[in-house]
Amino acid sequence: MPTAETEAAVVQFRETFEKLRAEIAKFIVGQKDIIEDVLTSVICGGHVLLEGVPGLGKTALVNTLAKALHLKFQRIQFTPDLLPADIVGTQILVERDGHKVFEFQPGPVFCNVLLADEINRATPKTQSALLETMQEKTVTVAGKTHQLEMPFFVLATQNPIEQDGTYPLPEAQLDRFFFKLFVQVPNHDDFVEILNRTGGVSQPNIAAVATGDEILNMGKLSREVPVEKSVQDYLVRVVRATHPTDGQATEQVKKYVRHGSSPRGAQTILAAARVRALLDGRYAVARDDISKSAIPALRHRILLSFEGEAEGVKTDAVIGDVLEKVKA
Repeated sequence: MPTAETEAAVVQFRETFEKLRAEIAKFIVGQKDIIEDVLTSVICGGHVLLEGVPGLGKTALVNTLAKALHLKFQRIQFTPDLLPADIVGTQILVERDGHKVFEFQPGPVFCNVLLADEINRATPKTQSALLETMQEKTVTVAGKTHQLEMPFFVLATQNPIEQDGTYPLPEAQLDRFFFKLFVQVPNHDDFVEILNRTGGVSQPNIAAVATGDEILNMGKLSREVPVEKSVQDYLVRVVRATHPTDGQATEQVKKYVRHGSSPRGAQTILAAARVRALLDGRYAVARDDISKSAIPALRHRILLSFEGEAEGVKTDAVIGDVLEKVKA
């Protein structure tokens, strides 16, 4: 049983989460699940890839989140001519005490919240500049490693329908994203509310309702949520079942999947499930927490085979089938 101190911390966790969600909802209409998943990722110290057609508010969501958090925010517009040094920084020649020396000039990645806008427009060489940053939270230039300030997370956007001038994200970089989220077209009522909020003279005022230390403490609390052996076993079986060569693989996985999720996918599901448990007022992870976290955590970590690509199979459907079969 959790102590009184732990119970109070869980209550504080939920209150801070709801304050952030309500503040973001002042500007972002609908998208309740997207907002919750983005906040979950941020608390876990993860990065998010937002995919959707232009005009759905992906960039606006990131901007609003940055305003709701008392953190340093930077935006990089990814283009084909963007260079790695434009992201991480470079050595420049400066004069110090009458001598010319090389000095490191930090790039925009030295912040807390980094918006990588249209990330798939940059070349693979430039995209790879984020690999160390996203995983190790460090930047190495000219043999010297620089530590980023915590918390640090990347929120990247990409357009799925525009192919000219775009480059697919490498699997190694995709695997570093905590969640991949699809931003959908709003329904009729949300469309009307969007026009009402953005068509007037004034815009909603977004206030900073949480600090970086609060986010770090929320992440620390979530990592302390216990997980029963049976629930952990269920998680492992779900992730292993995404591999076509595994004995627990479903027929869809064997037929349509070329490569399943990495162990990082299991780590992501567990971290997100712990946050979901706390939001539900529980201090223990349930199987439903695992199931609800699996699709956004695995959809970008499963590679379809040629047959799966040719038949237009969606990874979400494959993951849903795995959850159904493993649970049964």
